[in-house]
Amino acid sequence: MSGPIPQEDWVRVRSESMANLDDVIDSVGLPNVLLGYQSRTVSLLETTAVRVLFIEKSRRIGETWALASYAVLRAGRAKDAGGMDAMYISYSQEMTREFIDACAMWARAFAHAAVAQEEFLFDDTDPAHPDETRQIKAFRIQFASGFEILALSSAPRTLRGKQGLVIIDEAAFVDSLKELLKAALANLMWGGQVVVCSTHNGADNEFNVQVQDILGGRSKYSHLKIDFDQALLEGLYERICLVTGREWSPEAEAAWRQDIIDFYGDGADEELFCVPSMGSGAWLTTPLIEARMTLTPEEAPVIRIALPLDYLQRPKLERDHLAQIHLDTIKEALEGLDENRQHAFGYDPARKADPAVMTLLSIDKVLTRRAALTVEMRNVPFAEQKAIGELIMRNAPRLVGAAIDATGTGANLAEDLGRVFGLHTEETPGGLVWEIKLSQTWYNENFPPLKTAFEDGAIQITRDAEHAIDLRLVKVIRGIPSIPPERVGVAGAKRHGDFAVALVLAYFASRMQWHEYAYVTAPTPKSRFEERAQESDGWRDRANEKSGAFHLGSLRRNPGIY
Repeated sequence: MSGPIPQEDWVRVRSESMANLDDVIDSVGLPNVLLGYQSRTVSLLETTAVRVLFIEKSRRIGETWALASYAVLRAGRAKDAGGMDAMYISYSQEMTREFIDACAMWARAFAHAAVAQEEFLFDDTDPAHPDETRQIKAFRIQFASGFEILALSSAPRTLRGKQGLVIIDEAAFVDSLKELLKAALANLMWGGQVVVCSTHNGADNEFNVQVQDILGGRSKYSHLKIDFDQALLEGLYERICLVTGREWSPEAEAAWRQDIIDFYGDGADEELFCVPSMGSGAWLTTPLIEARMTLTPEEAPVIRIALPLDYLQRPKLERDHLAQIHLDTIKEALEGLDENRQHAFGYDPARKADPAVMTLLSIDKVLTRRAALTVEMRNVPFAEQKAIGELIMRNAPRLVGAAIDATGTGANLAEDLGRVFGLHTEETPGGLVWEIKLSQTWYNENFPPLKTAFEDGAIQITRDAEHAIDLRLVKVIRGIPSIPPERVGVAGAKRHGDFAVALVLAYFASRMQWHEYAYVTAPTPKSRFEERAQESDGWRDRANEKSGAFHLGSLRRNPGIY
């Protein structure tokens, strides 16, 4: 906890924390006083399913203000209505003072009866030195409900013996987040709730480690991300204009936005756009990649197709002959697939500089993904690529999904294959083919689950030197697994992480679990008169068969006699 702050700074903190709430409420009304992202935060925390929530946020967007409103709602309720104590923890005394002021404002706005707002001292005993007791300053608001809001220091032992809602603000900057989380999570046993909210402080920080575990599926905690632009789209600058008396306009907002970005300079990505810094290393280590390369090319074939540069200028008969050779090889590989396993398809199209890669993953009964077939194509025209993709998708047993990079040239291929197998859209969610627009956001959401599969041994791929190169090429750039612009390899055979892209697409498709449902009408019940007539016809047919006589009715019932 920091030391006392000067009087002039205290005046500034108190003034800023008040934020003209009364005027805002008069202008927009209490139900609309929270902006969209602030309201979503409170609504999410109100659901009983959310017990631990991690929030990645931009700097100074008012998320702490929204958490203060939720703390008042919780502490102001009776116990049978879900009321509980609320404890706020941050790394600075100024922030705790500001939070208590915001809670006092909300208590007044909600008309909850706050008994007192005060500072108090409590004993802080170090378990390693029980004789050494220190007096720690905290801030408290007591409510008529019997519950209270406490703003505490970030020492983990301040939570010992307490119960309720725990809010850890700017968690990436506290001294020991891991230990603080251990203390806070003990609240969950008796119905408590934990909120961990912060801007980023580096890719290796415990806060980002926890977030990556959530995105990678290793953690069951809930997650929310609010960057600077999202806050602006939902009215942040308009609210600032309302509070400060400025006139809002799109031009003024754009200029203000740029001024803020320029102010943060090189730190804008981390401070405003939730991209942790200090990350530029390899996404997967070489030992980890090679540890998952457990399949031989015989078990999971890798078929490489390189057509002549003048392929399109050759006669049609010769083109068909060249293509058919490769199609037959692929057919032979498809015949060896396990019909009892589900399969998922990933496709990274390319035409000139890079190879186009198609990857098929099988899914066993314990959800391990195994490479089943990979096809790499150089100088293969799009029509032939489409034919190969259609061949694989038609013959892959129990295909559950297909994801295709539709960022550039692949858009047409994804659309054409979607015509054949059904295109997945919001209007047609039953489609098999996903058109994926690769972006930093998509990589940030879908590379972590694939990395989790590598780390947990839940994926097996073919031993292939070039595939290892592709996977090593993926780098953590500004905190996000990405494909850098550089290409590797010799001239005419350079690579650009193409297998890594096809693999993450196939892994994504394997997680979507597409299923087809068919409807078969039930047979219409027959009356007893129809059943008797059918029995008589059957008896007559059998008698005629014995005598060698046939009639038209028997021909219909026995089509095999023609």
